[in-house]
Amino acid sequence: MSLMHRVGWRLGVVVLAVTVLLTVVVIQLLSDEPEIALMIGEPWEDMRQRSSAAIGPAIPGHYWFKIPSTDARLRFVDPQYGFVTPLARFLSVSFDDERVGNVRMSPQIEPLLLDDTLKVVLDLQDQLRAAGWTPIRIEEDPPFADTPEWRARLRDVNKGGTSYWHAGNQYQVMLVVGRFKDKKRPTEERYLITLALATPWTNP
Repeated sequence: MSLMHRVGWRLGVVVLAVTVLLTVVVIQLLSDEPEIALMIGEPWEDMRQRSSAAIGPAIPGHYWFKIPSTDARLRFVDPQYGFVTPLARFLSVSFDDERVGNVRMSPQIEPLLLDDTLKVVLDLQDQLRAAGWTPIRIEEDPPFADTPEWRARLRDVNKGGTSYWHAGNQYQVMLVVGRFKDKKRPTEERYLITLALATPWTNP
């Protein structure tokens, strides 16, 4: 093997090693994102112990809510209907006499552009479908889609969109997307996503 070939081979090994190391670091960083991992109806302390994001204790005998002390993603850990959201700046979890009640959150850390908004919402819908959730009220509120019609509807500040999903008769998810006037970027179209998770509150 010539000197040039040996140098090239060694350089290739170094590049491969660096690539593998960077991949591991990225995966580790993603897996280390703070999260609230919960089941609806479980003891509040079980949720606190499972979650890597800090959240305060429930108040015995009261119905109220708590917010994590940092940005956090939601991991819904139901063995059949589970899903994971992106990192969220706003994530509110209610409790009723020391048990997890419902979740209301915005699965983003800033108002998003339309392309990014659709990416988040469509990924969440894909997770729900794959886990066995079914869309409901589709005549009035069909699932979101990346179509010219949906884009025009979302750009309309008076419309926006809502989609409802049921997991059997156990849980319900509501996804809402609307235009948001971002004072930091007044010339850009920005959007907010709202996700609500609870036991069913509407009929299919």
